[in-house]
Amino acid sequence: MNEEGLERVHFELPNHWAVAGETVWATPLGDSLYRIENVPFYAYGVNFHDVVRAKESSEGILEVEELIEISGHRTFRIFFNKDINEENQDKILSDLNELTITYEGANKIYFSLDMKPETDYCEIYDKLEELVERNILEFETCEAKVKGSFDDMPEEDG
Repeated sequence: MNEEGLERVHFELPNHWAVAGETVWATPLGDSLYRIENVPFYAYGVNFHDVVRAKESSEGILEVEELIEISGHRTFRIFFNKDINEENQDKILSDLNELTITYEGANKIYFSLDMKPETDYCEIYDKLEELVERNILEFETCEAKVKGSFDDMPEEDG
């Protein structure tokens, strides 16, 4: 636990396109329940302030087992085109922030956006689609891809 009373909880993601797992900050709520305190970059089907159940593994890692309570927040992930400079990225992110979107950056082109529950999902989705059409960025939503899992779909054989 750190000085703010937060714990790190881990999502196992063996089928993910980019990583094998993701660790996020969470507030312990008791009874193995934790409230997610940052916007996930890779796990699907979980968002800022959702409550999850996590159990300590034999290695001492808090492994997330299931989603318990949905907060109403939604997550979008954006990948800026490499030709879009930082000033233009900042302008786009600022415009999204005015629509009650907050964000965290993984690197210079990959950002995870948090949409507050009161925000109009269609307005944000349409804005992102417009940016895709203008070849500024690509995006994905983070709805669950596999029921009961936070992982991506397994690759099909054949």
